[in-house]
Amino acid sequence: MTPSAPPVRLFCIPYSGASAAVYARWSFLVPDAIAIHPVELPGRGTRADEPFAADPHHLAEALAKELADLHRLADPAVPYALFGHSLGALVAYELAHALIRRGAAPPRLLVASGTSAPAMRDDRAWRRPRSDTELIADLRAMGGTPEEVIASPELMEMVLPVLRADFLMCGAYAFRPRPPLPCPIRVLGGEQDDVPGEALEGWRRETATGFGLSLFPGGHFFIQAHQGAVLDRISRDLIACDLAGHILPEAHPDGPCGRKPGIVQAAAYAAS
Repeated sequence: MTPSAPPVRLFCIPYSGASAAVYARWSFLVPDAIAIHPVELPGRGTRADEPFAADPHHLAEALAKELADLHRLADPAVPYALFGHSLGALVAYELAHALIRRGAAPPRLLVASGTSAPAMRDDRAWRRPRSDTELIADLRAMGGTPEEVIASPELMEMVLPVLRADFLMCGAYAFRPRPPLPCPIRVLGGEQDDVPGEALEGWRRETATGFGLSLFPGGHFFIQAHQGAVLDRISRDLIACDLAGHILPEAHPDGPCGRKPGIVQAAAYAAS
């Protein structure tokens, strides 16, 4: 990426129960070569007056139309990438396919964080609507939500309907076999998360160009506990990706802009 090149737009899909606001600070924590674009999903945040999405495939199609029209994604000279955590990673994966079907250029990179590969999922447990008590227990089990937030009836009144709808949408997901994406995939995982290692590794079969797996200390919300290292990993990948959509060897082992690479515990590339 040359100094005169346009920044790579990184569209960030929120996880279950969250809004685009969870990525609000990321713009201040990445190099100027990357422009953070949090994506708001229906039923929350600035789109709170819209009905919740019920199916990840339909949601991806709707988002693809919105983003392709608004950001001129058919132009390969205007690069973009996709990031999602947990349910957001699944939506980002389907969004990549939907954008390409609409004639958009492939994303420079897909970053799938904290979830199993699409072909290795069993989401049947999420098809049953959960009670408020069950949802609160899920929030505590996953971590990432301060206890003072969970203890607030007013905040839970806002959060729980979104979380319930997102869990149901996860339960509605059905994998559709397709050719691998023509873009590299970087997978991020937590060493203490309950996503099996082989389920993270399974993302490899969804790319035709390159694959990387990075593990971080922590559970499901390692992206919060190790935010700086996560963003450093993503930034280095985006800066290293060439226009053909391959992950290139890093020219600067200390990372972009002279920064240290952080605390990534494992990383592997397998470019075809």
